[in-house]
Amino acid sequence: MARLRGAEGCAWDRAQDYDSMKGLLLEEVYEVVDAVSARDFDALEDELGDLLFQVLFYSRLAEEEKRFSIEDVVERVHAKLVRRHPHVFGEKRARTEEEALESWLSVKKQEKPADPAGQDPQGSVLDGIPESFPSTLEAYEIGVRAAEVGFDWPKVEDLLDKIEEEVRELRREVKDSGAAGTRRTEEEVGDLLFAVSNLARFLKSDPESCLRRANRKFQGRFRALEQEVARRGRRVRECGPQELDAIWEQVKRQEK
Repeated sequence: MARLRGAEGCAWDRAQDYDSMKGLLLEEVYEVVDAVSARDFDALEDELGDLLFQVLFYSRLAEEEKRFSIEDVVERVHAKLVRRHPHVFGEKRARTEEEALESWLSVKKQEKPADPAGQDPQGSVLDGIPESFPSTLEAYEIGVRAAEVGFDWPKVEDLLDKIEEEVRELRREVKDSGAAGTRRTEEEVGDLLFAVSNLARFLKSDPESCLRRANRKFQGRFRALEQEVARRGRRVRECGPQELDAIWEQVKRQEK
């Protein structure tokens, strides 16, 4: 990185700054997620390298400004891992996943007064959630933090009941307002999405991965539908709803 950013290095690398790299960083993160979801370990090895490159790039930018180096980054995360695992590196022991999480959270709470971001140690447990998070991950993180202090659904059936309640409320609002969207219908859709995002969390998954997988599945099925319609010498927009629904069901049966 020092050579790439140096006077005899790469003009593109020299031209980049903290802001210009943000989009590339997010792109690499999502490519890692895609590789994990596909269990494509050859791609995962490659994508993790690309993500590591972003870490090196940002560290080099900071080192040039005499702020910190990649060595400082590694030392800091090493110290944090040791500090937050007293049940591994200290005398305390955790026999279960829940006890380990409780130990981790206890250490995090103790760190609050020394938080370099200057957050109020008496502030909300929701403080510090990045505004740049996708909405699904933001909902997930909100649910995680609320659950950490005991504010959560007791069991998954209660959450499913909540989702059904939100659907009923949305149905009533759509019936009252018609097809045109209103501020109220938007609010009800948001409540439903928030509840579903927390369902993913409750089931030990994350809503972003769930939705991306659903997107990929829909894309695959829709492309197959387009191919079947084309095989019949037609275009999708020329087909009626019933015909399209029949083809869609045919595509789904073929997947099995």
